[in-house]
Amino acid sequence: MNDRFIVVDVETTGHSVAKGDRIIQIGAVVIENGEIIERFASFVNPEVEIPPFIEELTGINQAMVEHAPTFKELAVELLPLFENVGFVAHNVPFDLSFLKNQFELIGEKFPKMKCYDTVELSRMLLPKEESYKLGHLAFSLGLSHDRPHQADSDAEVTAEIFLYLLNKLKGLPLLTLEQLIPIVRYFRSSLEPMISAFIQEKVMLGVNDAQEFDCYRQLALKKQPEHDNEPAPESFKGTFSEFRSELFSADKGLKEAFTKYETREGQVRMMDKVDHAFHHNEHVLIEAGTGTGKSLAYLLPAVLYAHETDQAVVISTQTIPLQDQLLMRDLPLLERLLPFPVDVALLKGRSHYLCLRKFEQSLRTISDDTYDVRLMKAQILVWLTETDYGDVEELNLSSGGRGFWFEVQSDAKSDLGKFSPWFSRCFYHRARRRAREAHLVITNHALLLTDLVHDQALLPSYSHAVIDEAHHLVEAASEHLGMKADYVTFSYLLQRIGLDHDHGIQPHLCRISEEYGISSKQLHDELIISLTAIKDEIDELFRMLNDYVTYKRKTGASDIGRISYRYRSFDESGSSWNAILECTMRVHMFAKDIRIRFDTLIKQFLDIKDQISYVDHGLVTDSQRLVDALMEEEQYLYELLLEADPEFVYWIEIEPRGARNATFIYSKPIQVADRLADQFFAKKKSVVLTSATLSINGSFDYQLEQLGLEDFGAKVYTIESPFSYKDQARLLIPKDMPAIKEVGEKQFAMDAAIKVWRIAERKRGKMLVLFTSYEMLKMVYDYIKDLSEYEPMPLIGQGITSGSRAKLIKSFKQAEEAILFGTSSFWEGIDLPGDELTSLVIVRLPFSPPDQPLLQAQLERAKEAGKSPFMDVSLPQAIIRFKQGFGRLIRTKEDKGCVFVLDRRISTTRYGSQFIKSLPDVPVDEHKLEVLLDRYEDFL
Repeated sequence: MNDRFIVVDVETTGHSVAKGDRIIQIGAVVIENGEIIERFASFVNPEVEIPPFIEELTGINQAMVEHAPTFKELAVELLPLFENVGFVAHNVPFDLSFLKNQFELIGEKFPKMKCYDTVELSRMLLPKEESYKLGHLAFSLGLSHDRPHQADSDAEVTAEIFLYLLNKLKGLPLLTLEQLIPIVRYFRSSLEPMISAFIQEKVMLGVNDAQEFDCYRQLALKKQPEHDNEPAPESFKGTFSEFRSELFSADKGLKEAFTKYETREGQVRMMDKVDHAFHHNEHVLIEAGTGTGKSLAYLLPAVLYAHETDQAVVISTQTIPLQDQLLMRDLPLLERLLPFPVDVALLKGRSHYLCLRKFEQSLRTISDDTYDVRLMKAQILVWLTETDYGDVEELNLSSGGRGFWFEVQSDAKSDLGKFSPWFSRCFYHRARRRAREAHLVITNHALLLTDLVHDQALLPSYSHAVIDEAHHLVEAASEHLGMKADYVTFSYLLQRIGLDHDHGIQPHLCRISEEYGISSKQLHDELIISLTAIKDEIDELFRMLNDYVTYKRKTGASDIGRISYRYRSFDESGSSWNAILECTMRVHMFAKDIRIRFDTLIKQFLDIKDQISYVDHGLVTDSQRLVDALMEEEQYLYELLLEADPEFVYWIEIEPRGARNATFIYSKPIQVADRLADQFFAKKKSVVLTSATLSINGSFDYQLEQLGLEDFGAKVYTIESPFSYKDQARLLIPKDMPAIKEVGEKQFAMDAAIKVWRIAERKRGKMLVLFTSYEMLKMVYDYIKDLSEYEPMPLIGQGITSGSRAKLIKSFKQAEEAILFGTSSFWEGIDLPGDELTSLVIVRLPFSPPDQPLLQAQLERAKEAGKSPFMDVSLPQAIIRFKQGFGRLIRTKEDKGCVFVLDRRISTTRYGSQFIKSLPDVPVDEHKLEVLLDRYEDFL
C-alpha cells in the first residue's frame, strides 16, 4: 500500500488538450503517513486566450497568467513530485488525462501511478450525502474552502477530504472490508491493496467488531438498541387540557424549550381545536396560515391523546421534506416539552426498505454487474453500518443504480417471513413493529390510503389521524385508485425474468430445476415460447397505440411535453382500434398460459420445499415475484383497454420525439369523495385535516365536497397567519400587460419577459417566476436570456437548467442574485425566507388546461349535475393553487416583498376578485409597471 500520495487539481481553458485547451493553474498537495508534508501551487501561462466562461468560473484572468511560467518551464519542478506516489484527484479521469496529455505535448513521459478518485470514494463511503461536488463535501465535513475553482484551494480541500475518507475506510468493520474487496477490484481507485492491508492489520490486532456492530451472515449492520422489557415507571397520564397551563407558563413549557418563544394565539387556538376534535370524535378542517406553527399545534395534543388513551395517532404528509422536519426539528422539541418519552415511528411503503436477504444474494453476482451497480453495492455495505431504518430515501443513488434498487427492495410477494434468517433484522418488519408500539406514526398519504384498495392494512390499527398538506389528499387518492401501464415496465420485467439470457428464463431457475430434477424440458420450452410471444405482442401493441394517438392527436403537448388522447374503449372505432383490442386479447391469452405453466413449475418446487436450501428457496420466490408483477401489469393493461368504468377517465400519452413504443396508458377516478367517505372517514373516529390552503374566499365548501365530508358534520376553522401582510407584502398588478387573448402566447411571453427583466434590474436580488405551462416558461426564459446578454444575471429554469427540483432550489439559494423559473411543483413546498426570495412573479392565473383528461371529465360531470364547470371546478382549483404560489413569498415575520401578477384577469373579470379575497389582507395596487416600481422602491 502507498503511504505517500499527491493530491492534484488543475484549472484549464477547456476539456481537451487535443483541441488546444491548456492548464492555467495547478495545485498539488503531498501526503505522507496521513499528514500533509508539502504544497505546490502556480499559475501557468497557457499561451492561449482564457475563455470568458472559464474566467467567470475560476476568477482567473489573462493578466494573472501573463507573466506566469509555461507548463514546460514548470515540468522540471513538477515531475519529481509524481515519483513513487498514489495520484489523488476529485474526478481522476479528467485531471490525470489532462496532465498526461500536457506532459506528452512537451515530450515528457508521465509516470504510471495508482489512482484514487475522491468522487468515487465519497460515493462509497458517504452514501447519505446530497451531492458529491467538492464545495458541498467541504461544507458538509466542516472544511474551509474559500476559493472554489482555484487549483490550490481545490487541491488542499481534496487532500483533507481524502484523509477523512481514508480514516473512515480504515474504521469500517472487518466483515464490510472483506465484502468490499471483490467489488473494488472493478473501481477506478486502487483500493484493493489498501483494504487488504487494513484487513490484515485488524486480524493481527484481533479486533472484535461484534461489540460495536451487529455481525451476521458475513454482513455488519448498525447495532440496534435492545428492547427494555422492564415496565416504564408511572408518568404523567393527564390530558392536553390538564397540561395546558404548564405548557404556556411564564418560565416553563414552550418558553423553556425555545430560546425566543412568543405565544402565538393561532397556534394555541389550533392546539385546542385538535384536542377537542380527538376527545369528541369529530372530523375537522383547519386552515392554518403561514407562520402559525401548525406542526407543533397538532403534534402536542396528538401525542398527549395517544399517551392518555394508549392508542396510536397517525400523522400523514404528502412530502418527504415535511416528514423529515417532523422527525428532525419537531420531535426533539416534543421530547423537551413533555414529562414522558415520546415514541415516534416513521412508516413508508414497503418498496422504500432494503431486503437484506436479496442484498445478501446480490453479492454473489458482482462479476456480471455494471459499474453503477457495483458502486451501489459498495455504498449499501457502508450504509448498513450506519442506518437505523434501511430506507432508500437516506441514500444518494446514481441513475444507473436505481434499477438495482428494484431487485433488492422489500416486497410482500418475495417475503419468506420467519423462514428467512433475516426476519428479525428485516427493516420493513422492524418499522412495522416500531409503528405498533409508537404514540405517533408518521406516514405519507399514499400509504394512508392503502386501506382503500387493499384488504390487509399496512398501518397499525388506529382511529385518530392528522392529515397535513391536506389539499393533496384528493389528488393522492385519485393517484392511488387509478391504474397505469407502459412499455418500459413490461420490458424491464421480461428482461428480469430472463428473456435476455441464453437459457431463455432465469439461469438459476434452470439450475435449480436440473439439480432437483423437478421440471421437464417440455415445460421449460413452452414457457420460453409463451414469454417470447408476449414480448413480441407487447412491442407491437405499444407501437400501435403510439401510431393511433399520433393519428388522432386531439390534444396538444402536456406540461411534460407529451401528447395525450382521452379515450373510452367501447366508443373508439375503426380497423386500427380493433387491431389494438385483438392484440390486447392475445397478450391476455399468453399471460394466462404463462401463469398456468409457471404455477405448475412453482408447485413442483413447493412439493419439495423442505429439501431446497434457503438460498434456492429465496431465488425461486424472487422469480415468482417477477412473474406475479408481470401478471399484475398485464391485468392493468387488460382493464385499461378492454374494460370501461363510467366512474373513471382513461387516456393515453405518447412522447412525440420518443421511441415508437414510448407510450403510457392511464385511468383515474373522476371523483373520489364517495370512496373517501365510505372507506376512510366513516371508519375513523376523528380526522384533523390541515393546510395553509383549504378555503376559497373564506368558504370550505369545495374541500368538503371533494373529500366526501358533507354528511359528517365536519367542523371548519380558519387560523389567521401571525404575519402582518399589510406591512410585509404588496400585490402589484401591472396595467400595461396585454390580455393574452388579445395578443397570443408569443407576444404575451415577450411582454412578460420585458416586465420580469425590468423588475430584476430594479431589484438586484432573488426572484421566483411561476408559470402554468412549460412552453410559456421556455419562451419567457429565452427572451430574458437575450435581454440579459450585456448585463448577465444567473437564470435557473426548470426543464432547462440540468438537475432535479431540489438541485435547482439549492443553486438558487446559493446565488447572490438569480431568477428561478418554475412550473407545477414550484408553486408549493419551497421555503425561501429572508433574502432568499424578495420578489415573486405569477405570470398567469393557475388554471389547469381544460383539455387535461381528468379535469375534462370533472368539468363534464359538473355540467351533468347542473353545476357550473368553471365556477364549481376550474376556479376553486386555480384559487387554491394561487394561494400556494402567493405563500412562497412571506415565510417569517422579518420577510418583506412584492408579488407581481402579470395576468390582468385578476382585476378585469368578475371572478378575479375571488383570487384576491382568498388571500390574507394584503394591499393591492394596479398601475403601469414603472409607476409600481417607483412607488414600492422600499419593498424592492
